Amino acid sequence: MSYIKFEKSQVVNLEFSLNREIIRTNRAGSYSSTTIVGCNTRKYHGLLVCPVDAFGGDRHVLLSSIDVTVLNNEKSFNTGIRKYKGDYFNPKGHKYIEDYNADRIPSRVYRVGGVMIRQERLLVHYEEQFLLRFTILEAPEPLKLQVRPFLAFRNIHQLTHANLFANTKVEAVENGIRSRMYEGFPYLNLQFSQKPEFVHVPDWYLGVEYPEEQKRGYDYSEDLFTPGFFELSAKEGDVIVFSASTKEEKCSGLKSKFTKTVTGKIGRDSFANCLRNAAQQFIEKRGGKTLIIAGYPWFGAWGRDTFISLPGIALARHGLSLFREVLDTQVERMRNGLFPNMGDESNPAFNSIDAPLWFFWALQQYLKQGGEDVWERYGAAAKAVLNAYRNGTGFNIHMRGNGLIYADAPGKALTWMDAVVHGVPVTPRGGYAVEINALWYNAVCFALEMAARFKDKQLIKEYGNLPELIKESFIDTFWNEKLGYLSDYVNDREGKNNFVRPNMVIAVSLPHSMLTKEQMKRILDVADKELVTIRGLRTLSPGNIYYKGIYKGNQAERDSAYHQGTVWPWLYGPFCEGWLRVYGNQGVQKIRKLIYGLEAVMGEHGISTLSEIHDGDPPHAPNGSISQAWSVGEVLRIMDILEKNYANQY
Repeated sequence: MSYIKFEKSQVVNLEFSLNREIIRTNRAGSYSSTTIVGCNTRKYHGLLVCPVDAFGGDRHVLLSSIDVTVLNNEKSFNTGIRKYKGDYFNPKGHKYIEDYNADRIPSRVYRVGGVMIRQERLLVHYEEQFLLRFTILEAPEPLKLQVRPFLAFRNIHQLTHANLFANTKVEAVENGIRSRMYEGFPYLNLQFSQKPEFVHVPDWYLGVEYPEEQKRGYDYSEDLFTPGFFELSAKEGDVIVFSASTKEEKCSGLKSKFTKTVTGKIGRDSFANCLRNAAQQFIEKRGGKTLIIAGYPWFGAWGRDTFISLPGIALARHGLSLFREVLDTQVERMRNGLFPNMGDESNPAFNSIDAPLWFFWALQQYLKQGGEDVWERYGAAAKAVLNAYRNGTGFNIHMRGNGLIYADAPGKALTWMDAVVHGVPVTPRGGYAVEINALWYNAVCFALEMAARFKDKQLIKEYGNLPELIKESFIDTFWNEKLGYLSDYVNDREGKNNFVRPNMVIAVSLPHSMLTKEQMKRILDVADKELVTIRGLRTLSPGNIYYKGIYKGNQAERDSAYHQGTVWPWLYGPFCEGWLRVYGNQGVQKIRKLIYGLEAVMGEHGISTLSEIHDGDPPHAPNGSISQAWSVGEVLRIMDILEKNYANQY
């Protein structure tokens, strides 16, 4: 029995199936993504999406989709599907799908007339290669397959249209052709495990629409180019493998390559294994660097997301070696005590006040998992951060005389609540931010802990008096005895902002906390009452006048809701860890219910992974990117805590 499986009645219902997407990566920058029926609903969808060095390493859609037509008894059955204007779908190949499952790899079984054919798809690890395996399960008589590729050759954030500049010529390669629509791109080699006949009929298919882009307020119509189609003869029992690759393949090895690649995969046969698989997909090793991609399909490698997600992702399989590779890459990118939060290598943005402080938390998790060389390896970088924050660095980030970190950069959103609409931060949070100062205290305490172990007298001399000062100032600045929780931020202009947000929960969860157990309990009880949902924590209490419970509309409308009530699964990490700290064994049942309640979303949105966000209002529909690193990483980390420390409570 498959763990993730969709029946015919679900698949043929496009309202159901078009909202369920699959993402697979090759761990080296490429991915393959579409809906479970193969209809692309985003400009980011494509069967082979690769980084192109000639264009700064940005990802580009090379192979958008393919149509597979079965010719049998003088009838043709096209199993493809595309959307055009006016909710017009053509062809309507989804109606032939009998079965869909995603245990190891995405697999669809089609029944057309008397023929039953299985299509299985995968990406080859660390190669820009998409493979599609056809297995003829039933066929009373010989048949023909027609395979028509649709090419885009454009950046994932853009759309393409019919033009006179495209190179419509093709060149013959073994068992196929190769095509390169524009200069600068690699050739796309389209080959089969057996020799096909290729019919060169270049054409543009005009007005293909992507409804998810339309919902998000972006351009949503493009034209796709097809160089022609391949035709192959087949019979019952035949297995044929199609390859789309940026290098020419030896076709005799395609079948064995497909089988070998599948064999090495962890089955998606349980909630935990789904998350372990999802975790590995965020790892990108390319150009001598190891990165954690924040989310698919549109995010890059962001500093803050990297440090928060890394501990849980490392638990999935790779452990300390992954920790070291990712941390080494990040340390190389440091500048003035800050880590790049977004942007590419040529234009990084160092606009994250919390990423360097989450770096300390990641080091603590590395040590917890056995990284005894933590201070020897990363102590210099850690001290550079401390010195930068104490002495002052970019964006007016500096320590004041009370020991707290203050940052005030008008027009900038420096914390993780960083949405900006029309040049104005939605949640500016300038001044003293609660989680920043909780992270600062934790960082200083950890550094002093390491200094004591390694007899670093200079560090102890410079920072030894800070923890007590920070603690006293933090409680005086943030704690509200009457309300029973912490202010979200405090600044010289507005004073104390007492909105109920999840940032205060981070202060409860960190290894070094300034709070008493009673203060922790009161904070968590408020968060539990106003922020906790079955999909994560809201970013703002529903009782607040600025609360927005639905995430939808154009970019400005969505960004206005992004941190104003929208639910984030990653926040389960600090909440659950804090809850277990306060309630111990008595809190296990609640935390287990929250974490394992997410199993229900394995068949929604991003299949077998966790989404970036959910609506604040019930039923908390999934939204944002279909697979988010810190959502997956933090849930895996809490599962590990439950297993290692509370197994007897199960």
